Amino acid sequence: MHEVMVAAVQEAGGTVAPIDQASGLIFADPMAAADFPALIAQAVNVEWVQLPYAGVETFVQHLDPNYLWTCGKGVYAPPVAEWIMTALLSAFRDIPTFARATAWPTQTGRNLLGAKLAILGGGGITESFLSLIAPWGCDVTIVRRRAEPVPGATRTVTTGDLDDVLPEVDAVIIALALTPETTGLIDAERLRAMRNDAWLLNVGRGGHVVTDDLVVALRSGEIAGAVLDVTDPEPLPDGHPLWALDNCLITPHVGNTPEMGLPLIADRVRDNVARWIAHEPLIGPIDVELGY
Repeated sequence: MHEVMVAAVQEAGGTVAPIDQASGLIFADPMAAADFPALIAQAVNVEWVQLPYAGVETFVQHLDPNYLWTCGKGVYAPPVAEWIMTALLSAFRDIPTFARATAWPTQTGRNLLGAKLAILGGGGITESFLSLIAPWGCDVTIVRRRAEPVPGATRTVTTGDLDDVLPEVDAVIIALALTPETTGLIDAERLRAMRNDAWLLNVGRGGHVVTDDLVVALRSGEIAGAVLDVTDPEPLPDGHPLWALDNCLITPHVGNTPEMGLPLIADRVRDNVARWIAHEPLIGPIDVELGY
């Protein structure tokens, strides 16, 4: 990873310098957040920090307003949008149940064509997904903090309208940043509000869903099923009840893998280094106050 980032910096016209001389810090290791305080303490001239994450909830405690921060928001949207398409088609065609069958099952399933969908979150993942879903002619409601229109969606409403949206849709897709306001957003009450033939898809963060409440909803048939790329806890422990449910399909946080994402974050680093040198606005700024 570090070699790829070095190449991106140099291709953009930047110079890789000792940390005490650098004006920008490309923090390349997504697993090393605990090492950041010792690193930044040496970076006496750094003004800008580029993070490799799209969601920065594990880094929030380090977001010092004295620096300009950017992250990978939007970078990984295309592969994650592909996961949503895969998950939706799998859900609507009852693949989670069929994949576990040991005898010829009853024919079930329905079309995605013309379905009513709700997407929680209006960022880059949603924008990429809307371009993929367009041929299916779905009725798509975006739920986000502000009711600003999103190209390709049928309508946009605010989070305050979520409870009105849930009973109306065939699938709820979570593609949000995890913040204190969105933690536990989908709980027992909201799962009960969904139709019993509706699916829940989570490609955001596991903490958006109250896991114990989801287990109850899946067991009781309050919702049709769930496809989860993220869980709480994560990794999901061996023997957890979700593993045994026929109407739950779990993938191990592969909406974006390192192999998919490294070329994409390298492109972002290349763009931002060139912008930094040219004193132009950077892509993917983090709002330190909001935490994303």
